[in-house]
Amino acid sequence: MVFQCQRDSWARQFITKVVSCRAAELRPEGGGEPVRGFQVVLEDTILFPEGGGQPDDRGLIGDVPVLRVTRRGPEAVHFVPAALEPGTEVLLSLDWERRFDHMQQHSGQHLITAIADQMFGFKTTSWELGRQRSVIELDTPSMTAQQIDALERSVNEKIRARIPVTVRELPADDPEIETVRSRGLPDDHAGPVRVIDIEGVDSNMCCGTHVSNLSDLQVIKLLGTEKGKKNKTNLVFLAGNRVLKAMEQSHSTEKALTSLLKNGPGEHVEAVKRLQSSVKLLQKNNLNLLRDMAVLIARDFKSKPAQSQLFVLHRKEGDSEFMNIIANEIGTEETLLFLTVGDEKEAGLFLLAGPVEAVENLGPRVAELLGGKGAGKRGRFQGKATQMSQRGEAQALLQEFLSHRSPEA
Repeated sequence: MVFQCQRDSWARQFITKVVSCRAAELRPEGGGEPVRGFQVVLEDTILFPEGGGQPDDRGLIGDVPVLRVTRRGPEAVHFVPAALEPGTEVLLSLDWERRFDHMQQHSGQHLITAIADQMFGFKTTSWELGRQRSVIELDTPSMTAQQIDALERSVNEKIRARIPVTVRELPADDPEIETVRSRGLPDDHAGPVRVIDIEGVDSNMCCGTHVSNLSDLQVIKLLGTEKGKKNKTNLVFLAGNRVLKAMEQSHSTEKALTSLLKNGPGEHVEAVKRLQSSVKLLQKNNLNLLRDMAVLIARDFKSKPAQSQLFVLHRKEGDSEFMNIIANEIGTEETLLFLTVGDEKEAGLFLLAGPVEAVENLGPRVAELLGGKGAGKRGRFQGKATQMSQRGEAQALLQEFLSHRSPEA
């Protein structure tokens, strides 16, 4: 089970033949409806099938895009949207940017794993090459900041030493295999065993694609640790071009903050802290004003000699407390209150308060009209609404209800 991509990880194009092609479906990684297409097996391939913690490659067969590459025993299966004729000679083209990124992260993982074991005795139990960052699961409950710093310095010293990385193929029964670091071979493994050697540092059984010299990694940045499963620690890292991209993104953010905050990068944290304090104070003052306003609105209504059976109020600014203060001040024995807060074009909150029987009857119907959900008890029904523009229809429902229960009606 050794493909051309494993014999020569730097090959970007390759001529081969189509062995078989059959109709199939591909389930998207993010979920959704299956994609109809074809599973194509080639005589050989430079597109790596996912395995060993490394995602699969992308590329073209002729001008047909390859959407997924998986391994099926000794075969690499390419999923494509168009059928290819068996026996046809085809040109494979590799998405090199994706491949080189995977090579840097995978070789970086081998290096970090080896040095973490040598320095601290931390064994790697698994790893994941993610789209934004990669994670190594270490068999230790924790790592100190000093250990992370020392590990980062050591792996980057190895990169600067330009240590060669070589690939060997050993027969499956070679006794040397027993001396090589490994988490075991897949049950369906066939053919020779690949061993990745970082000269003087590590020998590891692996099916993935790798750089040929540690200098190809450029640099490794350890981003810190996260709590792992079963008393283990996840070490998060970036290698190579991902470090440069992270620096570019960080620099862009720093420039934007400098422009917004009108100070230098070293003062950003203190400036944000001051802004947070100001916002908290403004929010507190705003809340107090809303409470005072709620009381005044209620008292104004109660001061009128002839009070309506229905009180309707909508405000763009407000919250549940604002509405409940109004309801508390007015009292709900005789008057039916319909209060809403929020932007008419977006989601908001509503409160229906009044006689218990009326609220129990009307609450769920008002919620349905407003495209929301709610709950209530003791003469109050409140919840969230997604269609605040339907307030008029809800008000009409309440008015119709009151007209039917009025003695005059």
